[in-house]
This record gives sequence, C-alpha cells and structure tokens, in this order.
Amino acid sequence: MDIPDEVVDWRTKGLWLPGGPVAASAFAAARHPLFGGPFTWPVLVARRAALDRNIATLAAFADRHGLAFAPHGKTTMAPSVFAAQLRAGAWGITAATANQVLAYRRFGVPRVLLANELLDPTALRWLAAEIADGFDVLLYADSLDGVAALADAAGPRPFRVLVELGHADGRTGCRTVAELTKVARAVVDAPGTELAGVSGYEGMFTDPDGAAAYLDALREATCALAGLLPDHVIVSAGGSAYFDLVADRLGGDWLPGHDLTVVLRSGAYVSHDHGLYVEKTPFNRVPGSLDAALELWAQVTSVPEPGLAIVGMGKREAPYDAGLPVPLRVRRPDGTAEPADGLRVTGTADHHAFVAGDGVRPGDLVCFGISHPCTAFDKWQVIPVVDDAYTVVDLIRTYF
Repeated sequence: MDIPDEVVDWRTKGLWLPGGPVAASAFAAARHPLFGGPFTWPVLVARRAALDRNIATLAAFADRHGLAFAPHGKTTMAPSVFAAQLRAGAWGITAATANQVLAYRRFGVPRVLLANELLDPTALRWLAAEIADGFDVLLYADSLDGVAALADAAGPRPFRVLVELGHADGRTGCRTVAELTKVARAVVDAPGTELAGVSGYEGMFTDPDGAAAYLDALREATCALAGLLPDHVIVSAGGSAYFDLVADRLGGDWLPGHDLTVVLRSGAYVSHDHGLYVEKTPFNRVPGSLDAALELWAQVTSVPEPGLAIVGMGKREAPYDAGLPVPLRVRRPDGTAEPADGLRVTGTADHHAFVAGDGVRPGDLVCFGISHPCTAFDKWQVIPVVDDAYTVVDLIRTYF
C-alpha cells in the first residue's frame, strides 16, 4: 500500500498548528497528549485498541465461516485503515463510486469490488486501461444499458461483472430472476464483458426476517443462473447489520459444479459506534462483540439557563442522520473525569449542540459517542488515533 505522508498544518481541523506545516508521520511520532497537546476543540479521535480489535474480530468471523472479506472502504476512505484490514487477511476492498476506485488504485489496493453500477464512459475507459495493466476489479450490472456501457468502453481485457439482484423498494439491482437472467446472458454474449457471479445487498431491510428471505432469494437466483456462470463463481453480499445472516444463508458449498467464493462487504464494523450499530450489530444475535472506536471531544462554551448547556460541536463535526451524539464522559479543567450521567443531546446546529442536564460548567470537556460512522469519518480530514492513555500514536487521513 502506498500511504501518502502528507502534512498537517493550520488547515487541519482539530489540530492547533499556527506555525509551519508538519509531516503527518513526524506529528504522530511526537506522541502528543490529547489534553494539553497541539489540539483544539472539537476533535474526533479514534481509539487504537478498539480499531485493532474490531478489524481482528471481523477477519476472524469471515475466516471462521469460510467467507472472503472485502470491507467497504466508503466508511473511512482511509488508506491506513485499508492497509490494516488487508494485513488482517482481507480479500480486497469494496468501493461505492468511481472516484473511490481511483483513490484505491493510487493507494495500491490490490483488488477492488465496485458495489454499484458504473456507466460513466470517462471512468470506464480509465478503468479499462487499468485492467489492461493488471488491476483486479469487479463491476456490477443490473440492466442491458449497463452491459452496453461496459462493452463500449472495454479494453483488451474484459470487465469482470457481477449481475446484481435487488428487491422491491431497495436500491439498485434487478427486481426479478427473469430480469437478472436477461442481464447475465447479455454479459456472457457482449464483447468485452465476462460474467463473474452474482451480488446483492440486504442492508435496506429493517428486520432480520426480511434480510434472511432476501439472501435466500439471492442464493436461489444464483442457482438459477448456474448454466451461465463460470467454473469459479463469486457471490457477494453483506453490510454491517446482517453479516451473521450472510454467513448462515450464503456460507458453505451450495452451487454444484462450481467453485464458490462468497465475499462479505461489511464496512461500519471497523469503528462501530454508540448508536445505530449498537442496536443493529449481528453480535446481538450471535456470540461476539465490537468496540466503539470513535470519540468526539468538545467543550462546553455556555450554560445560559438551568438544565441547558451549549457545547461547541454540531452538524459540521458529528453525524446526525441516524441518531444524535451520545454524551459519555465529562472532563473537568483540572483533569478529573466522571460519567456524563443525566446528559442528553436534544439537537444540533452547525457548530452547537444543545445538551440537556445539569452538572457541567463552561470550560468542561464532554466526550461524545457517535451514531453511524459512515457520516462521521467524512467530516474530518485527519483523525488522531489515541492509546488508552490518550496519547496520540497515529493520524488517520481520510480522502472523501
């Protein structure tokens, strides 16, 4: 992996560097304390121990169930995280957009699964040239138009294609097996495209029964395409809410006459959270656990009335699409800390959080957990990584 050693300076949110630029590696090597170091509030940090444990936990889960693992990189868009996932045995990294694939290629990710339809001829022509140069990538198709776009842009080596099965009220993907078969046949017949397998996404379902039924349909659809599929077949599914069901419904050797690789694509697991995925993690159903790695530290700037504190953190710093931040701890100016019992975020503005409860004063720091990591990472160019003593040991650089 080629991880750029970029600089941090006055433009880096959360760091206080009014002087000249500093190489990110040098900044990390200095082992600054989070409290009293060159930081300002608010700042999002990631706990090293939690990241490492989560990466190891899902790698072990995939290995235990015979799944290949291509974690979705859209969660972090961070090459240092990708490198750690690949070191832990990841089969590849999943992308959602052409720009993400371009970034992955620059980082040196060896294999990419683009879990989305791509019809942009500019991006496809670039991708065809990269494939001719040895880049290993899988693409989606769910329409004859999509297949035609791939065929028109193909180079000397064919695009490897997963036909996508969707579901009613879902996102992309063929809605019926008949449509899926028509698209698969077009991939087989078109010049410049090669059928590699079938893919889908169960994460839009709000209950496990719906997700399980969809995964059963994905398996049945793959079997229905057996006559069109190559000797080695790739089947892919899996967000961070139902990876246990992917293992249960798609794991094993169930496609007679074919070698089968089932690729899991979970992404949000890497940092977990204190909200959405506390409720949705499969480890509420099967043995195992993940640790919330992200903490957002912000300062109380005002207590304008009894029972209300204004904290300098808002929509520009914290996700709010799937739940508001969760107060975890309060750190006083003298360094003492205590649980944030009785505090609750009731709303956020651009740079203000409205926190109900008593017991905080201006100048206190509040540690918040977040809900939905995918919309937390994208708000921060640089995320300090801290050890258990809150010494900064690394910097995560994101590329959104």
